[in-house]
Amino acid sequence: MNIHNEKILILDFGSQTTQLIARRIREQKVYCEIHPFNLTLDRIKEIAPNGIILSGGPKSVYDKDAPKSDPALFDLEIPVLGICYGAQLMTLQFGGRVEKAVKREFGKAYLDIQDTAGLFAGMEIGHPEYQVWMSHGDRIEELAPDFFVTAVSTHSPQAAIRHRDKPFVGVQFHPEVAHTLIGTDILRNFIFGICGCKPLWTMQSFVDTTVAAVRDKVGTGRVICALSGGVDSSVVAALLHRAIGDQLTCIYVDNGLMRSGETESVLRFFKEKSGLHVIHIDARRYFLDELNGISDPEVKRKKIGYGFIKIFEEEAKKFGDAKYLAQGTLYPDVIESVSFVGDTVIKSHHNVGGLPEVMKLDLIEPLRELFKDEVRNVGLELGLPEEAIYRQPFPGPGLAIRILGEITEERLTILRQADVIVLEEMKRSGYYRKTWQSFAVLLPIQTVGVMGDERTYEHVIALRCVDSIDAMTADWSKLPYDLLGAISNRVINEVRGVNRVVYDISSKPPSTIEWE
Repeated sequence: MNIHNEKILILDFGSQTTQLIARRIREQKVYCEIHPFNLTLDRIKEIAPNGIILSGGPKSVYDKDAPKSDPALFDLEIPVLGICYGAQLMTLQFGGRVEKAVKREFGKAYLDIQDTAGLFAGMEIGHPEYQVWMSHGDRIEELAPDFFVTAVSTHSPQAAIRHRDKPFVGVQFHPEVAHTLIGTDILRNFIFGICGCKPLWTMQSFVDTTVAAVRDKVGTGRVICALSGGVDSSVVAALLHRAIGDQLTCIYVDNGLMRSGETESVLRFFKEKSGLHVIHIDARRYFLDELNGISDPEVKRKKIGYGFIKIFEEEAKKFGDAKYLAQGTLYPDVIESVSFVGDTVIKSHHNVGGLPEVMKLDLIEPLRELFKDEVRNVGLELGLPEEAIYRQPFPGPGLAIRILGEITEERLTILRQADVIVLEEMKRSGYYRKTWQSFAVLLPIQTVGVMGDERTYEHVIALRCVDSIDAMTADWSKLPYDLLGAISNRVINEVRGVNRVVYDISSKPPSTIEWE
């Protein structure tokens, strides 16, 4: 569904910050899409962007396998911004020269602006404190014909360049990162000043256009939606309900691996308050039987995934008029399932693994153009409560991958009780909304302790709290000692069978957010 009259196209050359470029542009209420660097000219014409951004990347433009976009894209007369590698490639393709820098630039640098038109509109020539962030080992040594310098830095005599007659500009630094203090101004000048875009990308406009598009596609057909109670599936359900009303049927499968009170809370809201048609499948016994004696985390995941497919398929067959399956695919899912540079795919895109192939239903993925923060804003636009919108991510396999080792009723009870305390204390302190995820993990070991002058030999709970933007990278949260102490004291005092709490201070990478 192409519902955008104006857009910026980003061609990705493998930069770690390409998604950040897209987020920065969308913050200005302008829609943008990320595509591989080798997108064909015909596809670019079909997309018809108002502007094109060539991202940074880890390669040198002179490498044998250096990624290169079709130089004919410059013949389209569409404004182009090259960032770092993108600026070097633009220079090379126009006949300039790029070389290995004698002195590389990584980190902070200060820009000396030479020309205040274009990217630097509204800024001052000779201003001493325009901090930018450099990350390059090559640099532009000789400008291409008809280009001129618009800014320099200590080690980059061509830190920013511009074509004399055409809307082609380039920068050696990264305007998308927070360390480039004028980065937002530069991107704003490109998308509004050079590309002539208007700020039309709002979540209200997204809701209106998506509702109309879904109605047009579905007609009188029936849509089924796997409802987990998470942010993504909740927003999908609310959005489709607004579009097609009673033509939507949601299926909620309780696998017995949810948090304390989770199933009751989800069903109470969606059945009683939202007016959705929700079918509740109690599959707790089935999943616990399937997981009996299983300790290997991959086997756990596969058994749980297969169980969902089996149950969901059986329920879907009961609806003879069901033509569509709705799922909460987000834009990072789409991006990460495509290898933009080389052969590495970050992860396969599957929200309900195997369901489309098994059930032969057409997919409806209304959130596939959105980042997580945009999904939350859509949820608020639709009137979902903040407690549902701002809940932290919860893994599909549930508590099964937060219990290391075998899953038993006893171990589930211990973890649920500890988890309740963690969430209560995080919310009470105000840190729940400040962290990406905060949860308890039950370890497969026991340690010696002393309680009431008696020796104990009991379980260990690990506390995992991380800060992140999109879960692709994460750092452990620097929580106040008083908060950590309160969580530890409550868990040890209130959860029978636990005598020790530890705090995980690992970042991602090299660790993952979840323990399994």
